[in-house]
Amino acid sequence: MADLDGEFEPVLVGFFCNWCTATAADLAGTTRLQYPPNIRPIRTMCSSSVDPVYILKALLRGADGVFIGGCVPGDCHYVSGNFKERRRIAAFKTILDTLGLEHERIWLRWISAAEGQKFAATMREFTAKMKELGPSPFKKGWSI
Repeated sequence: MADLDGEFEPVLVGFFCNWCTATAADLAGTTRLQYPPNIRPIRTMCSSSVDPVYILKALLRGADGVFIGGCVPGDCHYVSGNFKERRRIAAFKTILDTLGLEHERIWLRWISAAEGQKFAATMREFTAKMKELGPSPFKKGWSI
């Protein structure tokens, strides 16, 4: 997509852990912190509930980047969910690399409920990186 100036504006999907990253997003909003509006948030109960199939589906359906946010390791409300997701995303990125696809379009970050500033800064950084990468190659004629 392009904005009014013709500059590429990425479409981003975010899977946010209910207990930490989604709460940090709420905190960023209530404290009026500024970050780009490109992210389409999806609240999940835990980062470990984000299956790589969901990530691939988002990319194939037009997302330029996918962000997964969870609790800080050791502080997961489901004990080890974030550790499971970290392993799953590492394996998924290896598969993407093997296929010659851009694993940089998938970010996994730990943002606690009290880190509204970190959430806003991360969203700015994520959006800037996706602008730098340009439109996703997954959009070119793929469909599921």
